[in-house]
Amino acid sequence: MNESMLAALQNMPKDNLITRMGIEFLSITADEAVGTMPVEGNVQPYGLLHGGASAVLAETLGSMAAMAHAGEGRMAVGVDLNITHHRSVRNGIVTGTATALHRGRTTATYAINVTDQDNHNLATARLTCVVKTLP
Repeated sequence: MNESMLAALQNMPKDNLITRMGIEFLSITADEAVGTMPVEGNVQPYGLLHGGASAVLAETLGSMAAMAHAGEGRMAVGVDLNITHHRSVRNGIVTGTATALHRGRTTATYAINVTDQDNHNLATARLTCVVKTLP
């Protein structure tokens, strides 16, 4: 991780969405970011993993990879997210993998797959971030 990215993570408020969702990072590079999230606590009224929770995981991982791509003195900000839900899950841990589709000077786009513990594809997302200089 670059210094800008480490500083952003360290300066994040203690009560933040990543922490509340239980997201844990396994690896972060400009080409790929991988992380996990528990289903428990992130369900909708029917007891299924909430689609919005999958979207949070997808955007978080894509944004972290885009931040790694942005490099020192720059930042990445999500501007477009779409997600398709294929199946659901009621318990366990889900894993998200963000893979670079495009890493340009001003934009970065990632495909994110969310899978369950049996490696079933739960959701597929695409995130585009604008890459810009820190204010």
